[in-house]
Amino acid sequence: MAAAVGCCLFDTAIGACGIAWTADGSVQAVQLPESDDAGTLARMRRRCGGAPEAEAPPAIRDVITRLQATLAGQHDGLLDVPLDWDGVPPFNRRVYEASRRIPPGSVVTYGELARELGEPGAARAVGQALGHNPFAPLVPCHRILAAGGASGGFSAEGGARTKLRLLEIEGAVLGPQGPGLFDA
Repeated sequence: MAAAVGCCLFDTAIGACGIAWTADGSVQAVQLPESDDAGTLARMRRRCGGAPEAEAPPAIRDVITRLQATLAGQHDGLLDVPLDWDGVPPFNRRVYEASRRIPPGSVVTYGELARELGEPGAARAVGQALGHNPFAPLVPCHRILAAGGASGGFSAEGGARTKLRLLEIEGAVLGPQGPGLFDA
C-alpha cells in the first residue's frame, strides 16, 4: 500500500469528515463523521496509518469541495476521483467500482449488486466488502440496501440512521413507504 502523505478534517453538512491522500494525489481514505474529531481521525488512520495532518494539496482541496457539495445535496457521482487501490482485495475492489456506478439518489440491493458482479450467491460477501469500505462516500455504500428495502448494515457512526440520512440528502426514494421509513 502506498503511504499516505497527509490527511485532514473538513466540515460538511453532516459533520467533520476526514480525507487522506498519497503522493500521487490519490485518495487513500475518506471517513464519515464520528462522535468527535479525534474519533474521525483515528478511524480513518486504520486505513492510512499515521499520516500527518497537513494542508490538502489543490487536487485534494477540489475533492473536498465536491464532497462538501455532495453531502449538502448536490448530485455528483465523483467517478473521476482517483482512489488508492493498493491493499484493497480484488473482490472488494470490484464491489467498490460497481457501487461507484450507482447514481446519486438511486439504490440497489446487496443481491442485485452481487448479480451485477456475476456472483449471484455473494450478497453477504458484498455486504462484508462494503463494511470495510475505506472510501465512503466516494464509494457510496449507503446506496446498497438489504432485500425488501431494509437498510442492511452500515459501519459509519450512527449505523442505519446515518445511511438513511445520506439517502435523504440525495433525495432517494426508498419504496412505497417513502424515505425515512425503512427501519421504522
